[in-house]
Amino acid sequence: MDIGRVGIWNFTLELLPARQAQEAAAEIEALGFKVVWIPEAMGREAFSHAGLLLAGTRRLAVATGIASIFARDPVTMAAAQKTLTEAYPDRFLLGIGVSHAPLVEMVRGHRYEKPLTTMRKYLDAMDAAPYTGAAPTTAPVRVIGALHPKMLKLAAERTAGAHPYFVPPEHTADARRIMGPGPLLCPEQAVVLETDASTARDIARAHMITYLGLPNYVNNLKRLGFTDDDVANGGSNRLVDAIVAWGDVDAIVRRVKAHHDAGADHVGVQVLDADARALPLRQWRELAPALLG
Repeated sequence: MDIGRVGIWNFTLELLPARQAQEAAAEIEALGFKVVWIPEAMGREAFSHAGLLLAGTRRLAVATGIASIFARDPVTMAAAQKTLTEAYPDRFLLGIGVSHAPLVEMVRGHRYEKPLTTMRKYLDAMDAAPYTGAAPTTAPVRVIGALHPKMLKLAAERTAGAHPYFVPPEHTADARRIMGPGPLLCPEQAVVLETDASTARDIARAHMITYLGLPNYVNNLKRLGFTDDDVANGGSNRLVDAIVAWGDVDAIVRRVKAHHDAGADHVGVQVLDADARALPLRQWRELAPALLG
């Protein structure tokens, strides 16, 4: 599977009617990007959404970032992955993760405990899952949405690699050291194509506020050296600038390059807009030549 060095990470596609989402995915493909990353939280179900986007494009790969292991049992997860891989060879990348306690317990009604043990057992069950459907002709590919060193190590040992989210290049360097040179390392990078610092940081904070309420992300940031003051009140300027790259096209390209220099194989670029529900077509078109050149 060739997902290229840079892809698009996007929430807005799941807010659009299916036909419009397919048209937007086709535009991403036409711009030259080889993959689009999609989430799973309280919007579209990940495999249904991936199937819609795959059906609306010809070459674009679709990656889940991430499909929650609490949303389906391991047999279903394995079967769904094989179903899409058979239908669209080398075009579906399954990213799975343990999600977050508030989403798992308050929204889905499950118990959230021992995430590393839970993920290890889940992988065991996926690997042992029966499947009698039409077999894919290419190998199914999966990665783990990993942040903590032990989860990164598990990703390297049991999957094709890791998809860290909400991380600076320093985390990418740490992840590469932990995982070694072989496994895929595909961090997400949020960006704002805006040169005014105040405007850019306001957009960034509006994006970051949800994640700063989730312990997994906060604990990871503190492990990287950020403080309680950094994660309070929407994030300090230091934290905002570390997590969200902002500025002109060259500034965005430099941040993506920083991840590559730190050991990333691929970076999923999530373009943020002042209107969080708007599709950032203008920014994608402006960034594509520089990111893919």
